[in-house]
Amino acid sequence: GDKPMRIASLTKIMTAIVAIEHGDLSDMVTVSANAAGKEGSSIYLKAGDTMSLHNLLYGLMLRSGNDAATAIAEHVGGSLEGFVYLMNEKAQMIGLTGTQFKNPHGLDEEGHYSTANDLAKLTAYALRNPVFQEIVKTKIKTAPSPDGNGAYYWYNKNKMLSIFDGADGVKTGYTKLAKRCLVSSATRNGQQLAAVTLNDPDDWADHARLLRYGFERYPLSEIVRKGDRIAGTPFVVGKTFVYPLSEEERGTIRKEATVLSARSSGYAFGDRGTLTIFMGDRAIGTVPLYEENSPKLSMPDHTAFVYKESVSSETAEWFAFLRRLGATLVRLFTLTSDL
Repeated sequence: GDKPMRIASLTKIMTAIVAIEHGDLSDMVTVSANAAGKEGSSIYLKAGDTMSLHNLLYGLMLRSGNDAATAIAEHVGGSLEGFVYLMNEKAQMIGLTGTQFKNPHGLDEEGHYSTANDLAKLTAYALRNPVFQEIVKTKIKTAPSPDGNGAYYWYNKNKMLSIFDGADGVKTGYTKLAKRCLVSSATRNGQQLAAVTLNDPDDWADHARLLRYGFERYPLSEIVRKGDRIAGTPFVVGKTFVYPLSEEERGTIRKEATVLSARSSGYAFGDRGTLTIFMGDRAIGTVPLYEENSPKLSMPDHTAFVYKESVSSETAEWFAFLRRLGATLVRLFTLTSDL
């Protein structure tokens, strides 16, 4: 899973999430000659065409348009170089240690690679975005053609959406060097899983087997429920916590409560501590503790998951600053080079 390999159009998972996070979906994007002439898979854009960023993202993910990828990158990043900078910055922020991007479309290029494990982390991150999630589960998309005469009808290349019960994403990929690449996802009984294969000639069948294995062996298990009393304290659990566990792992779960001091800042806001859940020696999540009559218990119960790839708010702000600075420097460098 940690072997760096060519990833073809699986690259577009990163292209899409960066564009969603940094662009305005309602923006009208003007297609450059460079974008219109991009080789490989295409949605057949012409130089001078205009299309909303939102619709371009459908063309990117359903039809794997390299022209769409280039147009999106130039618009959102100010230049291809600026956008690739944002892609690599996002990879660093998510914790993708075996990944480097050189372009937004995935055509073979030296130094452009990722790993199956990194792509799984990236997919888990991207699927938490509702716009991304809606796009990749769409089987057919209708979009107005740029000339106003007729419409595009884009059919998703991802056959998993039709052949696997519960399938809801994500992206296909192929180049002569990368061979067949696929990231798939599916949701059953409230649990969403993703599978990744690189250079796999039998990917449709393999992904069906992988996803079935995941659902059967690692079903979601409820560890604690909101309102559960914590032994040895007058407090209760503030959120339900569920986690995918095999039968063997269920026996390794333990919980440790940490009670706040009455002088702490959180105490004044109703917080009374945290309950940390361990699987063996590894912490897999935390939930808040409240008093039994706390008004916080009446708030909607958003089931708690903890992603080990997540970063602190301070780190996120620092990355945001670096992103703005880096994108500005790349644009200034590009402008200076053109003078």
